[in-house]
Amino acid sequence: MNAGRLIAFEGVDGSGKSTQIRLLAEALGAAGRDVVETREPTEGAFGRRIRAMARSGERVAPLEELRWFVEDRREHVRDVIEPALAAGRIVLTDRYTLSTAAYQGARGLDPARLLAEGEAEFPLPDLALVLEVPPEVGLARVAARGRPREPAFEDADYLAQVAAAFRTLERPYILRVDASHPAAAVHRAILYALRRRLDLP
Repeated sequence: MNAGRLIAFEGVDGSGKSTQIRLLAEALGAAGRDVVETREPTEGAFGRRIRAMARSGERVAPLEELRWFVEDRREHVRDVIEPALAAGRIVLTDRYTLSTAAYQGARGLDPARLLAEGEAEFPLPDLALVLEVPPEVGLARVAARGRPREPAFEDADYLAQVAAAFRTLERPYILRVDASHPAAAVHRAILYALRRRLDLP
């Protein structure tokens, strides 16, 4: 049985994570790989609470917000990620531990400490792709989707702090990708990285 792989897609809102996950899942599937696509926040109890807060804009205290994300991840890892990895599947997750470090770090918590705590509790990603775009570009893409903005997170000043927090994070499994290019070009860069780093697809 092939070993499972965990690939996290990270970045500010509108960086293209969901598009790139879809493209990579299609490429891996065409190569005969068994792929699981998932995301955080999940559709579990804490994930629904986070999404409701994001839509309403009524923020909670940073430590309480952190608790919601960590509890949501505990369920996510237990119910989705760990079983998939144990079965030898490739897990593509839209957000993971780096997002907690960056987003809750931008609320005033310590990004380095948040990442270290996440690494101590949860499976390390084989690769974390940080899709980098200027926050204003990300927000323009979000607006182009036609859905209502999520005021708790999709704010230019806040996302600038999130992007800065992402830039402080350094790990061997992190790969930064310029996601300001067209989706097809970004996808090619990701495929090249997977071949070099993980011998995939």
